[in-house]
Order: sequence, then C-alpha cells, then structure tokens
Amino acid sequence: MLRLDPAWLRRGGQLWTHCTRGFSSSVPPQPVPPLEQTLSRYLRALEPHLPPSEWQQARAELQEFSRQGGAGEGLQRSLERRAQRMHNWVSEWWQQSNYLESRLPLAVHSNPAVALPQQDYSDWRGQLLFAAKLIAGVLDFKAKIDSHALLVEYMRGRPLCMEQYSQVFSSCRVPGPKHDHVLLYNRIRRPPTHITVVRNFQFFQLEVYNSDGSPLTVGQIHSQLQRIRAQSWKTDKEPMGILTSQHRNTWGQAYNRLLRDRINRDSVRAIERALFGVCLDAPVMRVSEGRYSSRMAAQVLHGGGTYSNSGNRWFDKTLQFIVGEDGSCGVLYEQAIAEGPPIATIVDHVLEYTKQPETVRAPMVPLPHPKKLYFYIDPEIKRDIELAKQNLDSLINDLDISCFTFRKFGKNFPKKHRLSPNSLIQTALQLAYYRMYGELAVTCESVSLRMFRGGRTDTVRCATPEALRFAQAADDPCVMREMKVALLKEAVEAHSILTEQALQGQAIDRHLLGLKLQAIEDGRTVPTLFMDTAYAIATHWRLRTGQVASRTDSVMCFGPLEPDGYAVCYNPMSEHINFSVSAFNCCEQTHAERLAQEIRRALGHLQELLQPSHTA
Repeated sequence: MLRLDPAWLRRGGQLWTHCTRGFSSSVPPQPVPPLEQTLSRYLRALEPHLPPSEWQQARAELQEFSRQGGAGEGLQRSLERRAQRMHNWVSEWWQQSNYLESRLPLAVHSNPAVALPQQDYSDWRGQLLFAAKLIAGVLDFKAKIDSHALLVEYMRGRPLCMEQYSQVFSSCRVPGPKHDHVLLYNRIRRPPTHITVVRNFQFFQLEVYNSDGSPLTVGQIHSQLQRIRAQSWKTDKEPMGILTSQHRNTWGQAYNRLLRDRINRDSVRAIERALFGVCLDAPVMRVSEGRYSSRMAAQVLHGGGTYSNSGNRWFDKTLQFIVGEDGSCGVLYEQAIAEGPPIATIVDHVLEYTKQPETVRAPMVPLPHPKKLYFYIDPEIKRDIELAKQNLDSLINDLDISCFTFRKFGKNFPKKHRLSPNSLIQTALQLAYYRMYGELAVTCESVSLRMFRGGRTDTVRCATPEALRFAQAADDPCVMREMKVALLKEAVEAHSILTEQALQGQAIDRHLLGLKLQAIEDGRTVPTLFMDTAYAIATHWRLRTGQVASRTDSVMCFGPLEPDGYAVCYNPMSEHINFSVSAFNCCEQTHAERLAQEIRRALGHLQELLQPSHTA
C-alpha cells in the first residue's frame, strides 16, 4: 500500500514513466507562467465583477505586488525553482488544497457522477447480466493498462499524460482529522485481485481473476453475481456506506471508532483495496419521462437517500459503477486523483464492450463463493450511522437537479460557422445567467492540463468583458442584428483564446494559488492581494461549469461550489447537447429548472442570430 504523499509523487511519477515505456516521457513539464502576464490577465478578469473604484484599487494592489524587488518577484523565483525539482510544481498543492483539505462531504459537494443511457432491461435478471458484462469490460480496460497496450491520447496533435489511468484502480480516499489522504494499492508486491459488490447495503468481496491470473469470463462473473443476490435479501442491515457521506471531520472520527474492531477493519480494508466497486441498486419510484433523466442523475450522484440506494455507496472509493434493477446505470468517482476525461474514456470502452455479443456460460471450474463483509456495530457506531442518515437526507433534499437535452443543434452547428462549440455554449451560459440576474457570474470552467507531466486542471474564467458586452446587447432592440452577431463572435473568440491559454499552461488560477502557497511554505506573510475584497469576489464561484465530452450519450453532474451558486455540466453530441444543472434549495435566489430554461432560450437565440430564418 502506498500513501499519495509528496515524496511518493516524485518517485511514483518517475516509476509510471518508466514502466509504461514512455507514456509520459514525451510530455513536457508544466511551465510556470510569467508573473506580469498572470497579474495582467487577472486584472482583466476582474473587470466584469468590480465597480471602477474597486477595480482601480485592485490594480494598485497588483502593481505593488509586482514591483521590482517586491513580494511577487521573490515568490515567482521560488516557484520556478520548485518547478525544476518537482514532477509537477502545482498538482500536489492543488490536490491537497482543493480536495484532501476540504472538509465538506464528498457526496454532492465533490464527487461527480456520470449518468449513462438507460439500458434495455427492467428486472434483476437483466441487471445481473449487464453488470457481468460491465465488470468484464472494466477488467478488459485494466488489462490494457497493465500490459502497456493503452494507446497514448492526443489533444491538438500533442500527447497527453496518462498517469491518472494507473491510479483509478485499487485506490481510495481515507478521512483524516485535518486532511484526508489517498491509498494506492496497485503498486504493492501482490496487488488486489478483487472488486466489491454491494446490494441492499451489504458488501461482498468478489475475486475477479482465476488462479492462473486470467480474468473471469462474463459467464463466471454472472454466476457469482447470482450468488451475491441470493445472499443479500433485504434485511435490517445497517447502511454502512452512509458513513462515508459525512462531513470529513465527522467521518474521520467515526472511521477511527470503526477500525477499532478487527472485523470492521478487515471489511473496510477490503473495500479500500478493491479494484473498483459495483453498486446493484434497487429500482426507484417511477417519474414522468420529462423528469426521468434528472431522477437518474440524482440516483447515480447520491443514491436517492437513506430509504433508497445511498447505503449502496462508499463515497471515498475512487471508482464505482452503479447498475440499477430498472435499467438505470452510471459511474460515481472520487476526483482527488483523477478528472473526468479519463473516466469518460473508461466508460466509453466499457459500454462498447457490453454491446458485444457473448453467450453467458456457466463456469467450467468451481469458483470460491464471494466473501460477505461483516461489520460489528456498537452503540457509538449506531449513533454515527443515524447522524449520517439525517445529514445525507438533508443534503439530498437541499439539492435541485435538472437534466435536459437541447435538440435544436449540437456541436456540428457551431463548426459550420467556424466557431468553437464549447465557447459558443459557454457564451450561452453567460447570457442565460445575465438574463436571470442582470450581471455575469464569476464562472469557472475546468480545463485539462494533461498536455503536461502530472497535469491536473486549470480554470477558464468565462465571464469576460466581451461576454458582458454581448449579454447587454442581446436583448436591446436598439442594437442591430449585425452588431449582435459581431459581439457574439467576439465573446466566443475571447473564450476560445482563454481556453487555448489554459491548455498551454498559461491560465491564471493555479499560478495565483502557487504564489499564495509558496508564501506560506516559505514562512512569509501572505500577500495582501489574496486577502482583499477583489480576490474574495473573484474566487466566489457562482457558476461552476464543465464540458466532459464522451462518445456515449451521457451527462455528468455535480453540485455547486457555493451555497448561492449553480453547477452546469454538458456533453455536446453531433446534433444535440446533454445538460445537467444543479442548485441548492436553501438559497431563494437560485433555481435549477429556471436556469435550465434560460439556457435553452439562450442557445436558441444564438442559433437565430447565426442562422436567421428565411422570413427574417
């Protein structure tokens, strides 16, 4: 077992480069952007959100920070030295500050879910058969990683770092008193060969390799899943997985109490060591066809509550596949060590695998029975579970999710007009928010940094001055259509430029984070620019967005970053776009369904501007 600590990151990164025969050797190190460039771009990003007097004050603050011999110059030199000796100068900091030090529950607040197309079965027999094929498909993908047969991915002609693929299997996040850590079991002498399967809140350890090292066939897996079903009838079993949905400090205390007992410790370790988890969910209450996609996304994201399937989750586990008896399915993952694109690639491979015709045959050799994992629940643990139930149900009731498919156009339409599909969608999001609130939201869009060794993500700040000018003009009858089209194209181009800068490692947010954390590491006073009102406004993300493109007709969903914010994720297909929109009910000013309606209207408006009707 390996903890994901700084020293290991440096050693482990080099090990991955070596053992994958160059998967990462051709990927350059992540650069440290020039200080003046970052501060200039940060100042511009503040324009849509600050009145002129506060903007001028922020400008003076930045000039003081960047003056010759000032604090910024020294911190920049320290960052550049760090970049020379580190596998990646910011990824470890990002992982710690954004994930492992966060104390919010992983459920809703952190773990993203991918809701997949509904499958064509509607009973437990179809559920088990599909789950067997799915498990075999995941093992097939893992075999490509283990045999170094996984093809290096490219973006815009450049190879991508493939390190994240080696970390999603046999890994798990573990709560701690002040910060969490990640356990990686795939590089120990005898790596795990089992998965965990959970049904009716009961966990099972299922070996998925034969004694000769070959993976179980679909027929063998199917037979084992039938055995699990026979042993997991609905009883009064406590939903142990609910504990992992708690506030991290609360769960950390319960975790220590849980592990005092040897039976519990062995069961928890089996879950943590597993290659991945499979959640066999019970069917949920039927809803109207219009609400089905939203209900399914919520089920994958959090399980639907303590009276539904939330007890079938272990939210700390890096990778969990959800297979419902009613045909719903999806993926839930913990993102401390992996982002959406690698998960989407795994999902695409697995769903293609499940479509392959394969006769399910009974195993030719006897297989050991799946091992049921038991827990000893004393009164303290019982109280922990009851508290977790209450808190999770409150969190689920507070979350509003609206999923929809925009069918008037997909990514092909913007391409015909030589516009970036992603940038056009982001401009529509800004217009939709502006129509609701009369201002732009501080917006973050995650962009992958896998063009660089050990790269994670950076942020595109989508609320640009150009987007503001277009939003102000869009509904103004005094502005001619030709001018609106010109402003739209300027907004789209501005976003495309920011995206390109981020992909090249020249965005601003990870650099600013690095400057702040470098000051702390050096024992210096944190510069005042990180303590002022402008920075607080600039990092209050009211609109969290992300494009997770997939060949599968799916959509990712996650919760907002702020109580008064939204989260919008989308998957642009050729002729339509899948969206998920979420908000918290506790904020009277936010409403997921209303923003979803405004997004539809904004996209339709952009289509009319770019391609007016013949009568117009």
